[in-house]
Parts: sequence; C-alpha cells; structure tokens
Amino acid sequence: MLEIPSLATVVSAAAARLGIALLASAFGAHAFAQQPLDALSSDARNWPMAPRDYANTRFSALDQINAGNVSKLKLAWTFSIGADRGQEAAPLVIDGVMYVVGPYDGPRPNQVFAIDAASGELKWSYAPKPDLAAKGVACCDVVNRGLAYDNGKIFLNTLDDHMVALDAQSGKELWVTKLGDINLGETITMAPLAVKGKVLAGNSGGEMGVRGWLTAVDQASGKIVWRAYSTGPDAETLVGGDFKPHYDWMKGKDLGVATWPADHWRTGGGTVWGWLSYDPETNLVFYGTGNPGPWNANQRPGDNLWTSTVFARDVDNGHAKWAYQMSPHDLWDHDEVNENILLELEIGGALRKVLIHPGRNGYMYVMDRATGEVLSADPYDTVTVYKGVDLKTGRIAPNDALAPVLNKTVENICPAPPGAKDWQPMAWSPRTKLLYVPHQHLCANFNASEVSYIAGTPFVGATVDMYAGPGGHRGEFLAWDPVKRAKAWAITEKLPVWSGALATAGDVVFYGTMDRLFKALDAKSGQLLWQFRGPSGFIGQPVTYVGRDGVQYVAILSGVGGWPGVVANAEIDPRVRNGALGFVGATQDLPLYTVGGSTLLVFSLGDAGAPPQQPAP
Repeated sequence: MLEIPSLATVVSAAAARLGIALLASAFGAHAFAQQPLDALSSDARNWPMAPRDYANTRFSALDQINAGNVSKLKLAWTFSIGADRGQEAAPLVIDGVMYVVGPYDGPRPNQVFAIDAASGELKWSYAPKPDLAAKGVACCDVVNRGLAYDNGKIFLNTLDDHMVALDAQSGKELWVTKLGDINLGETITMAPLAVKGKVLAGNSGGEMGVRGWLTAVDQASGKIVWRAYSTGPDAETLVGGDFKPHYDWMKGKDLGVATWPADHWRTGGGTVWGWLSYDPETNLVFYGTGNPGPWNANQRPGDNLWTSTVFARDVDNGHAKWAYQMSPHDLWDHDEVNENILLELEIGGALRKVLIHPGRNGYMYVMDRATGEVLSADPYDTVTVYKGVDLKTGRIAPNDALAPVLNKTVENICPAPPGAKDWQPMAWSPRTKLLYVPHQHLCANFNASEVSYIAGTPFVGATVDMYAGPGGHRGEFLAWDPVKRAKAWAITEKLPVWSGALATAGDVVFYGTMDRLFKALDAKSGQLLWQFRGPSGFIGQPVTYVGRDGVQYVAILSGVGGWPGVVANAEIDPRVRNGALGFVGATQDLPLYTVGGSTLLVFSLGDAGAPPQQPAP
C-alpha cells in the first residue's frame, strides 16, 4: 500500500470548511432509497451516476418519450444554478430526487442542490466554502462534471481538491477530505465514481506540470485507501506482479521513470480528469490518463509512460492489471481521458467482452477488456498527424513530416490539441448497436517553444492556433458502428459539439449545441425530430428519468463554457486567436451567438394535445 504522508486527510469535524446546508422542505414520510448502486442502476426510472451505469453506456430503457412523439416535448420546469460559467455536470436522479452541482464560480462555488425531480421543488442545498485561489489555476474553465451517489450519501469533488460526503436526505456534511494541492496547480473537475464502499477521483492540471493520480477514498470515513500515480516508479504507479500488458514494449521495471529524461516524470502530467468504468465480473476499473507535460515534446524524449494511457486496475487495491499507451511520446496534447464503454460484441464470429475508447487522437479503439489487446482502431475524423495503428505491435505510427520543430510553426495538425473528441461522452444503444459520438472537427498550427517549470504556473511550451477542419464545419454528431468499423450517419455543426449524448429505448438520441439548440434525433436515421432554443449554449450531459408522478423527463444544464467556450463567459479577448491555449481561434464568433448561463432545463411530453412551445425544426 502506498503511503502519502504529504497529504492531509481532513475529516468533517474541521469546522473551518463547514458548508451551508439549507433544508428547504422535509422529505416527508417517503422512504428514502438505500438500495445498492447496481439495483438503482437497473431501475430505468433512476439516473444514479453521471454515465448512468458502470459500463458508461448513457442508455436509458425508458420509452414514454419516443421517436413518434418527441416532437411534442415541452418545457416542464427550470431551475437556476446561480453561476454563469460552463455547465458540464450530469444531474443524478435517485428515487424521484434530483441532485445537481454548479461550476466553481459565483457567491457559492460548487453549490449542490437536491430537487424534487417532478416538480422542481428545492429540497435542500449545500454550499462548500472552498479556496477561491483554485479558480486561478484551472486550465480550461471552472467546470464540474457531476456528483456520485451510494449508500445514502452524495459525493462532491470541489475544484480546490476536496472530496465531500453529504447525507443525501438532509444535505448534512458528513466528512471532507483534502486530495490535492492548488499551489502545485492541481484541481478536480471530474465526476467521482462510487464502487464497493469507495469513491474514486483523479486530478486535473496537465498544463501546470502536475503529476497525475487516481485516488480511492473510503465512503464511510473519508480516509484515503489507495492512490495510483500515472508516472514514476512501479511502487507508486502500483505496477507489480499482477501487471500483464498485452504488448512487449510496455513490459519492464519502472517504465514510468525510465521512459522520461531524469526526474521529468515528477512534472510529467498524466492527470486523471475524465471518465471511470467498472466491470463487476473482473473487479476492474478502467480509465485513461492525460497528456504528458509540457506540450513541447522536445523537452521530454521517450515514450513518457504512463501518460495518454488506458489503465485496468483492481478496484480493491488499485494494482494495475494491464495498460495500453495510445500515443507514446504524445506530440499534440492528445490526452486519453475519454470514456471507455464496456460492451459484448460479436466480432469475427465470436462474442467478445470489449472496451471501446474514442481516442482523442482520432481513432476509435475496440479492445479486449481482459487483456488490453487492440482488436481494431479506425479513424472517425480527419487525421493528418498519424498514419495508423499497427494491430500487431499496438504502436501508433506518427507522421514524421509533421513532427514539431522548436520555434517553427507546423501547419495542418489534425486533430488539433483538443483531439477529435474531448471529455464530452458518447452514448451506446443496444437497440441500434450504434455509438453516438459528439465531437469537434478542428485542425491547428503549432509552434513549440522552451518552457521552465515553476510550481502552480502554466507549463505548456507551445503556441497554438485552431481552426475548422476540412469542409469548414467545427463539430459533428455521428453514429458509429463498432462491428462494421464505419460511420452510419452524421450531422455537421458549425461549432464544436461539446455536450454529452443520451440514447433511449424510444429510439431517440439527444445532444446540445454551443449555439443554444438542444436536439432530439431518430436514433436509426439521424433525422432531426425536435429542437429547443435554450437561454445559453449547451455543453452539459442530457439525462432522462421518471419522476414520482410516473412521467418521463429529459434534463440538461444550459450554460456555455468549457475549454471552447470561455471566450463567451470570461474576460478573454476574442481577437487573440491563441487565447485559451489556442481554442479562441476556433470559436472567435461564439460570443455573437451566446453568453454564459446557469439554467437547468427539464422537459416532458406534458399535455400532448397542447401546441409545442418552440417552432418545429
């Protein structure tokens, strides 16, 4: 077990960080849910974790709302989160109660609300009292991607590196544990995952010289159970005798040190700010690590293990079972923190238990989730910087003609640093056998430069200018067949598609656009069936559930922001193309379409006989 003496574990008695719990109304005589998380997930009325289930499918078996009637969808109720910054969180719904968290801004950063999911009535709210200095070290807006629930508790990650447990019925603070240090540039933006009595969370800050980690915290006490670093010696990356990677080039001692220049692994990135999947059958948790630092790859020769890597770890002790590095010696900020969807697919005439990873490097990976073997890797967007993935060796082939040269601008880098897809999660429908992938379509010019490490300050070493990829559009929502290894259909969008996706048994898929449209499509054909013009752009995660009134609802937060959207919600000059690490070049016009927002929108069919509130598409 790794000891972490430098981190203070603070349990809730610490009055200095006591939050504010407002009990707006009692839950009455209702018997509050205490069911196991697996049982809650199998009940289609709930949305008990940000990706809905451990397999990260974001598929709901509900079908009250379907392709035949979704055109009659109308606004049921709204709620203000109170901070006009990027709204990326997925609401949770457990037994008719919705839990939602705001971004780290406004008078009550990362405020949590419990709301009756049918009426919108506030049950309670909780406001932590975090360190406002964290706002200054957040790389790409002050977002929060959601909460976790288990055993009657709500778990919150705050941007200033604390994990908080709340009583789900009352909002009472139960414990607070410090996980990281903002003075080193560490923040937390990911949604935690609750599993087997633990809560898992990782750090952000790959552009600040942070050393990435995934940490497991005991749900009952708030004490750290284990921590697995992404770089460094085997003892700290929890790589031991059980570690069996499929490919030989990832076998050896202390590769998290040996594949770096001396001591560069200490500031090498590999942060863990994306999604976690869990397979109860193998007891493995799957996740990806972020980019190596700095972006200037000339300063860190070597493969830079274990950055831009997918790990499979035993959830009980954190020990690695296998790993696969998708972009060795990453040149372009191609994190691999994107979601890993766990499915069973018939491939080559046999049923395979697979992990599907939409690579930020532009390739859709289908892998054997027991071994880490790559079964297929196919481009799903424009790729100029790689020449393909060798399925025998598992190595991606860089395009040497576009290798970055110090102080020289290299043009036509596709995908751009945000990748073909960033954090915005895709969905899977077992009915259509299709993946629904929201993503951007961007290329960039890239100029590498020397940079020095100073703790808690940017550690990038590159100037970037992003722009639309071939065709002139900047975003796409596509349906992908992972067995045929091909696109089924696609819709182009003028701006990056930065929201998550939702698929339902009503054969409808939902997503939002940065220019304020929330859309419903026919899951089979991609035909636009319904759209709603929101108060601000959409970068959140749509969810669906059944309220205590027996009605199916669809919910999403409206509030533009995130890495592509800070130009519209913060004091960033849209004329400076390399602002926001180069994303301003691709979204200079966004402030003309929308500004920041903070509204939770909830839809239902309501009175099917009433006229729709919004114009038909």
